[in-house]
Amino acid sequence: MNHNQETTTVAFRMRLKAGFGEEYRKRHELIWPEVVALLRRSGVVEYHIYLDEETNLLFAFQRRAKKATAQTLDPDPIMRRWWDHMSDIMEVNPDNSPVWVPCQEMFSL
Repeated sequence: MNHNQETTTVAFRMRLKAGFGEEYRKRHELIWPEVVALLRRSGVVEYHIYLDEETNLLFAFQRRAKKATAQTLDPDPIMRRWWDHMSDIMEVNPDNSPVWVPCQEMFSL
């Protein structure tokens, strides 16, 4: 991706099932290369996920090309397989996509 391309930052939260923090970390340390490639092709240039261990909430933010959207990934079979792989340790929708709640930006420096 061209670093001069305009980007936007999107923040959201997801919920991990209790007791699965280390498993979640382990799976992401072993993230499939095809998932990383898909995210890059979809315009994601930066992606961070943090865990609040008291609430099991995952806070995530992505910096991505302005043209990119989370829905760009939805129909992709690679992403669907990743969601299936993660569905046993986090809250998911009926199609195994993560329950994803957007967060409103309150401050930026």
